[in-house]
Amino acid sequence: MKAHDTVEPKNTEQAAAPGTGAADQAAAGALEVEPLSLEEQLAAKEKEARENWDRFLRERADLENLRKRTNREKEELLNYGYKSLIEEILPVLDNLERALGHASEDGLPALVEGIRMTHTMLLTSLRKFNVTPVEAVGAPFDPAFHQAMAQVPTGEFPPNTVVEEYQKGYLLKDRLLRPSMVSVSTAPKNPEA
Repeated sequence: MKAHDTVEPKNTEQAAAPGTGAADQAAAGALEVEPLSLEEQLAAKEKEARENWDRFLRERADLENLRKRTNREKEELLNYGYKSLIEEILPVLDNLERALGHASEDGLPALVEGIRMTHTMLLTSLRKFNVTPVEAVGAPFDPAFHQAMAQVPTGEFPPNTVVEEYQKGYLLKDRLLRPSMVSVSTAPKNPEA
């Protein structure tokens, strides 16, 4: 080797430690956050606790409302779930009543008695399910239970009284299944007018 020759390092890569550059030092400084005081930390935790408590109360109220609604729907289904079946049976009952109204004992007494027994059995079965007829003839007209089909001037009944029933109405427990179709009395017309 000559004196003027210089020895170059065999490894030409510079080994720079990470984070020693100016950009890396600036990034590390930006990540450092000044610590909050204890009062600020406490206030933040109290705010978070209030928000969590409010959220808990809202969820609890929603759960309670869901439970009440579910119980109400269940009770409704138990009490009135067979309403549509009964509404289908009522026209059969109406036809039996019409048959009894037009039947004559002279023709076929056994047939009339059979219709009467079937009618009675059907009414008894409906009563077991709390189906009751709406009171109509002689009762004051009530639009919640009666459907007026005609007005009849008469002195026999006070005004606004049901004088004739065309079709029976029925209640299921306390709920109207079908209103009674009726005619309602009015005051007799004054001949002088």
